[in-house]
Amino acid sequence: MTGAAAGGARLRRAGDRGWLVECPGHRPAELALAIRAASWAAELREVVPAATTVLVVAEHAAAMERLAGRLTRLLDAAAVGDGGDGIRSGPRAAARTVVIPVRYDGADLDAVAARAGLTRAEAVRRHTGGRHTVAFFGFAPGFAYLDGLPEPLRLPRLDSPRARVPAGVVAIAGNQTVVYPGGTPGGWHQIGVTTTRLWDVDATPPNRLAIGDRVVFEAVGP
Repeated sequence: MTGAAAGGARLRRAGDRGWLVECPGHRPAELALAIRAASWAAELREVVPAATTVLVVAEHAAAMERLAGRLTRLLDAAAVGDGGDGIRSGPRAAARTVVIPVRYDGADLDAVAARAGLTRAEAVRRHTGGRHTVAFFGFAPGFAYLDGLPEPLRLPRLDSPRARVPAGVVAIAGNQTVVYPGGTPGGWHQIGVTTTRLWDVDATPPNRLAIGDRVVFEAVGP
């Protein structure tokens, strides 16, 4: 383990070629994008954001100390709000916007609206008006966690998860939205469904979403 960087971030060793960056002061998705845009990113094998961490895996074990220095400088620069020290030498790709039409008739929509103190229509308006961004992937292939759920809709997960949730179900919990890829259990509040296919094992690539994409949910009729 190394010392703390600016903003309270810490680097912890993860195997012989990895650093796990704990980044409470930074958004992991943004940090992952900054790392991927760095001039030295070609020396990395993987950059994997999660809820509060980013796993950075080098191609070679001999580069670990140099990588730690680069990550620390990047974190320090991010904490003061600039690119700093030539770290971001490469332009970052512009974020894409992915529009997902949703039929808001989920089994939990009325309960969500009631707990949030909103009408059903207002709950839908708040959800479609949120600034949703792909933060990280996990749990199952194609399962994208989207940050940006508006405050009134932020609820804890269900006490008892459903055994199996079909593909296309749009659900919320905490500060996030998910679109179920299908075939998994699920403890999130189901508010609607989309016919847009976000995960297709026969497509190239199979995942339509990427880290940093902005997602816009649009309400559609039955």
